[in-house]
Amino acid sequence: MSEILYELKQVQELLKIEQEEDRQQYKIKSLKSTIAERKAMGFCWYPVTISKEELGFGNKVVVELERTRDRDQLHLFQVGKTAALFTNNGERQSLNGVIVGLKRNKVQLATNKEDLPDWIDDGRLGIDLTFDEMSYREMEIAMKKVIDAYKTRLAELRDILLGDVPARFNDATMSDIPSLNPSQNEAVRKIVQAKDVAIIHGPPGTGKTTTLVQAILKTLETQKQLLVTAPSNTAVDLLTEKLANEGVNVIRIGNPSRVSDVLLEHTLDAQIMAHRSYKNLKDFRKTAEEYKRMASQYKRKFGQEERLQRQFFRAESKRLLDEADRVEEYITEDLLHNVQVITCTLVGAANKAIRHLEYDTVFIDEAAQALEPACWIPISRAKRVVLAGDHCQLPPTVKSFMAEQKGLGKTLFEKCIERQEDVAVMLKTQYRMHHHIMEYSNQQFYKGELMAHESVHSSDLHQYNPHFAPGLAVEFVDTAGCGYNEVETPESSSSANPDEANLLLNHLAHLLKDYSHADEEVEHLRIGVIAPYRAQINYLEDRVEHMPLLHELRQLRHLSVGTVDSFQGQERDIIYISMTRSNEQGEIGFLADIRRMNVAMTRAKKKLVIVGDSATLSQHPFYASFLNYVESIGAYRSAWELQELMA
Repeated sequence: MSEILYELKQVQELLKIEQEEDRQQYKIKSLKSTIAERKAMGFCWYPVTISKEELGFGNKVVVELERTRDRDQLHLFQVGKTAALFTNNGERQSLNGVIVGLKRNKVQLATNKEDLPDWIDDGRLGIDLTFDEMSYREMEIAMKKVIDAYKTRLAELRDILLGDVPARFNDATMSDIPSLNPSQNEAVRKIVQAKDVAIIHGPPGTGKTTTLVQAILKTLETQKQLLVTAPSNTAVDLLTEKLANEGVNVIRIGNPSRVSDVLLEHTLDAQIMAHRSYKNLKDFRKTAEEYKRMASQYKRKFGQEERLQRQFFRAESKRLLDEADRVEEYITEDLLHNVQVITCTLVGAANKAIRHLEYDTVFIDEAAQALEPACWIPISRAKRVVLAGDHCQLPPTVKSFMAEQKGLGKTLFEKCIERQEDVAVMLKTQYRMHHHIMEYSNQQFYKGELMAHESVHSSDLHQYNPHFAPGLAVEFVDTAGCGYNEVETPESSSSANPDEANLLLNHLAHLLKDYSHADEEVEHLRIGVIAPYRAQINYLEDRVEHMPLLHELRQLRHLSVGTVDSFQGQERDIIYISMTRSNEQGEIGFLADIRRMNVAMTRAKKKLVIVGDSATLSQHPFYASFLNYVESIGAYRSAWELQELMA
């Protein structure tokens, strides 16, 4: 067996371990909890009422459910996730389905039944998220396809992407695109010339999405139909909107994670409804519903004639629904035959409407955040692959510690960029942050090759508003010697540092002391507070509630508090980071994941303030170097000095 086939079989085994761990975590969190606990965790809506019922594809019932209590409670519901409608009538009965629509307090569930069960009229109803077997099943199918591939295009792509065979390029010429900078144009040129694979390496703020959209437009000049995909619905939605705004004929498979007119207009459902043959489809379904209703009508006298009539009505209803399905299939095929770009998530590439299609090129955005098995789903339908992302930022989420340790977190993006020469172009001009905010990440992760564009190079808070002090785009506030020790919350094994959190929020309030949210200019400043530990986040959120200025800013959504992961792909004018860890042993836990810290440090545009204990942090070489860096740019502050200043 070749080395790469052995490697793929290893990934296949690790995926099974991950699936089992995911299933066990789901059982612990969901199945063994009360309804109230599941609601608090975001897994459940209860109680709900059925506000609408209709027939969907394949004559299966689609129900719209509306929650009637706790309407502002946060939840983890998303389009595409599997869920179950249940009744709380003493015995647990449920109806499985997939979430196909989501509004603020309404969810649409496409069930796997043609009729709703009788028990929906007994007791109160609720809806639970269920374990997502489907995604794992599609990843497993893709892994088997790629392992078994022999003398096919997939076999060639497998061997190239995993470094067994060199990638090939032609010498096609391309005029520079005026709206792109030199490295962005170089990336598009690399994609035009690639016969097998090309990679856009996009560090923070370098315009990766802009470059990707231009590369797609350039590819459409020579290719009829492309697949554009990403691991997250958010990334797919963004690309769909940008392509639609460029005038591309695009269809979004699966439901978007947010509501916008542009997105909704380009969903497959909306396109079907706009099709010239949709009226026929609607008429068939309406008449079928009428026959079904007549078949269910109560008859006082029920003999042979009535029985035959009922059978006729049911048969006619089924015939019309089958006819409606044929019309829907025709409409879908017609739309997909003429579309230029299909967009979907990685798992969505296996959607039944498009799983039979093949593409000249598949574009995968956020590829450095995607599990390798998920990437093979769209690649198995491609002749050529373009990957975009940044392996120096957050890796994919792996729930199994064992699977993570054995390499499931290593992405196809990383493997390809490491094993193939000349497939990747790094974008080198960043348009987000002041050069002092950029420079430490630049040294540590990007070989010092990034440059701050002149529009942001010296753009600090003072330039934004002269009331702010000049020359302080970066500050490190050192709590060493203050006795601000971390505390661990035993129930969650998470760390908090209340004294450090108080100092951080007081520093932020002091920075903004001369301004209120009513100030026209400051109103537009967006502020983020990041902490690596959930317990510290909870403490910060609670304290913000008791600080009038910050509470008001949070109410207006000008201030947000969250983990590093929640800020991935986002930016703020001001970022504060609470490092949290402070102990005599010098233990920093998962602060040692420096890619996570790269994300945190590069969210800020005009000001970055990091609060932490240098004695603890300096035990790690990355943070020891960071302390040298802040000293070199005059950004070091001791907590003692600041407390006097703020007193």
